[in-house]
Amino acid sequence: MSWEAEVEEIHRRRERALGMGGPRGLERQQAKGLLNIRQRIDGLADTDSFRELGPSAGASEPDGGFTPANYLVGFARMNGRPCVIGGEDFTVRGGSPNPAGLRKSTYIEELACHYRVPLVRLHEGGGGSVTGAGGKGSGGPVGSSVADRPRFQSVARTLAMVPVATAGLGAVAGLPAARLVASHFAVMSENSQVLVAGPAVVDRALGEGKSKEELGGPEIHARNGVVDVVAADEAGAFELIRQFLSYMPQNVWSLAETDDLGDDADRREEKLISIVPRDRRRAFNMRKIIEAVVDGGVFFEMMRSYGPGQIVGLARLGGQPVGILSNDGRYYAGAMTADGARKVRRLIEICDTFHLPVVSFVDEPGFMIGEAAERLGTIRPGTSAVLAAAECTSPWASVIVRKSYGVAGAAHYGPDAYVLAWPSAEMGPLPLEGGVAVAFRREIEAAEDPEAKRAELEAEMAARLSPFPREESFAMHAVIDPRETRPALCEWIERVRPLLPSLLGPRTFGFRP
Repeated sequence: MSWEAEVEEIHRRRERALGMGGPRGLERQQAKGLLNIRQRIDGLADTDSFRELGPSAGASEPDGGFTPANYLVGFARMNGRPCVIGGEDFTVRGGSPNPAGLRKSTYIEELACHYRVPLVRLHEGGGGSVTGAGGKGSGGPVGSSVADRPRFQSVARTLAMVPVATAGLGAVAGLPAARLVASHFAVMSENSQVLVAGPAVVDRALGEGKSKEELGGPEIHARNGVVDVVAADEAGAFELIRQFLSYMPQNVWSLAETDDLGDDADRREEKLISIVPRDRRRAFNMRKIIEAVVDGGVFFEMMRSYGPGQIVGLARLGGQPVGILSNDGRYYAGAMTADGARKVRRLIEICDTFHLPVVSFVDEPGFMIGEAAERLGTIRPGTSAVLAAAECTSPWASVIVRKSYGVAGAAHYGPDAYVLAWPSAEMGPLPLEGGVAVAFRREIEAAEDPEAKRAELEAEMAARLSPFPREESFAMHAVIDPRETRPALCEWIERVRPLLPSLLGPRTFGFRP
């Protein structure tokens, strides 16, 4: 006597689960120009590598119907490396969790932590429902058991153990929105929205008749730092996730893999000798400097539209993944705003968590000043960024390209930093113009021609800002020809690479303001 009948039932259940929200639900998803969750996983993971957990999870109904769990989770490979992938099935209840879906969604972080592999979440869901996970008319226990562990405990643990990358694809509200930002890298597609609450809830509570796009469209969240980058479409979001994870290790107990892009470590880029204007008031394109130095000119920038005076991202030097910090002098002269400080701190903490060396190309005039900056409390997030740098355990190299002033300048130097300077470098406690205005106020006011006197004093002080006296005093490691930047940094990478294994394991951070 065989088990053929039961085996056939297994296949029937699996087939029903593959039907997701049924033909009508799938058609609605397609009509909106959106992929369903199974298509998304197939588009992100290596071909045929996804192994679903709980493929038949759901709820059978008395009439023979079946509602599948509206969350998928399982193992996969991405660029040949194992990971855990999951996401809401919007075709069932708009992604608002049903009982089986809720259990699977809260399991995904535990899975990534247990197997110590990167976690990828693909979000499109409406969060909780007023009717509860069971829907209208459902009976049974209400609320979670007091014995259950807090749902967000595993979310926090995951961030401390493995790389987490997430995507917002469609409408993402409530709990899925919170999980979207609980990541090291978050991307949203141009046709998606991220919301604390949807239009109906907002209108009922506040009387604001706003659309989903007006509340949480991509233009809003690219500028406020909710997401790191906006992708043109879902395929673009998948590619960005793959790129981000290529710089990351599998977990905090392993090192990021090196990748030889075939770029000569001794390459000297001629354009660097003249890229910084001699006129101190003229801006230049710092990204061109970064791209000229890193392997293959490939710079994976994050949060470009948020705190735009600061530049953060990932790259490779000599094949080694590194974090990059810098300034864009075309925004507020590169001054560190409250938002800029938050994004600098975040990049430093990602590098510290996953033991990536940090390279800073410094052009920092200091914290942003003025009434607006004071109202935003710039000094608090700014000081947090400075303390993150001061406590960073990852190897650190700083190349002073132009300005390095004030307390904010300290956010560009980790402990035992390898400090190089270009001939264009200048540094001190205050930027030249402001420092002269403070120190020589009376002398300037008493002059027959105050503006001429100001210019004279500024020229005199500018001569004292040269990096050469600091080199002579061994206040830095060397002043270099800008064309030597890549060879010098690649040599530094070779020196610090043997130190990285000693950093393995979880990092903990003390209180920061």
